[in-house]
Amino acid sequence: MPNSALIKQVLLVFGKDYPEHREDLSAVYLSPDNYLWLGSDETSTIERLSKVDAEKFADHKKFRVAEFIDLPAPEDEEIDIEGISYHDNYLWFVGSHSYKRKRVKPEKSDQKNLKRLAKIVTEPNRYVLGRIPLIDGELLSSSPNPDNPKLELTAAKLEITEQGNTLMEALAEDPHLGAFIKAAIPGKDNGFDIEGIAVVQNRIFLGLRGPVLRGWAVMLEIELEESAPGLLKLKEIGCDRELYRKHFINLNGLGIRDLYLDGEDLLILAGPTMNLDGPICIYSLENVVNLKENTFTTPEIVMQIPHGNRDDHAEGITLFQDTCGETRLLVVYDSPSQTKRLVGKSSVIADVFKFGD
Repeated sequence: MPNSALIKQVLLVFGKDYPEHREDLSAVYLSPDNYLWLGSDETSTIERLSKVDAEKFADHKKFRVAEFIDLPAPEDEEIDIEGISYHDNYLWFVGSHSYKRKRVKPEKSDQKNLKRLAKIVTEPNRYVLGRIPLIDGELLSSSPNPDNPKLELTAAKLEITEQGNTLMEALAEDPHLGAFIKAAIPGKDNGFDIEGIAVVQNRIFLGLRGPVLRGWAVMLEIELEESAPGLLKLKEIGCDRELYRKHFINLNGLGIRDLYLDGEDLLILAGPTMNLDGPICIYSLENVVNLKENTFTTPEIVMQIPHGNRDDHAEGITLFQDTCGETRLLVVYDSPSQTKRLVGKSSVIADVFKFGD
């Protein structure tokens, strides 16, 4: 397995009102204008950092998703943003679409922890899949398309339903995924859990951390179109005019933790589906734009990313060009090491790896 080559580390400096969420980073994307966009799995906001120099991103600005998109629940309930992507002047983002099980807490009695461990919940905001116009580093509710001013860019989300959204309604009857959804299996118990988004042309790829089926990871593909102001609906696609396509990917038993489109190839950050330490790898799925539906694919492994002991879980990846024009891979971590990554009261360290030849 190829070894990772750590080039350097960069400092991400957040505002004073974001100290705890620097430990919950779950999505990252460097847009063409060198702004770093991040999501946390504990908030309903999208964060923007500006590139200060080769080793620092700062000037934190917070964008409330509720300013652009009507959320199905109050904005103090997390969206659990697990993926961010950019395409054609839109910033796309996706919630986990998952159930969660209450954690065992060491300060609680065994009796109370027994009750906590039996409690499974979900929240409506977790089922948001949306887009927001991104113009000159700012998120906007609407804006003329700078590439074609006659077209209007508008913020919108996939239609919400009682089952979460229209995608979840369709998947509830799926022969591979439906049982996990109907049984309300939590994401970290190998249940249904979206943890990556990539947008190419009119196609949206969604990576599933779980379920992993007999060692095969699952990636969904959908296409969306506007159904009403601020709303998107699923288009019928594929040979059988279904509302989604499925792709089964051999990641050696790992689930998908993030997706990033590299030209016509798709980079996959893969890691354990369960809540444990284990291999973290980058795979490259070539020519994803011509990927056939309902096929089994084994992508090329590119590198392995180091992980910690109950910390430093890689959650987000993005590519960028350094000052010499070399392509680098930036990685952000959930549960960052308290001693090696947290700096001061509001900053955290991300890693930069050599990428490619």
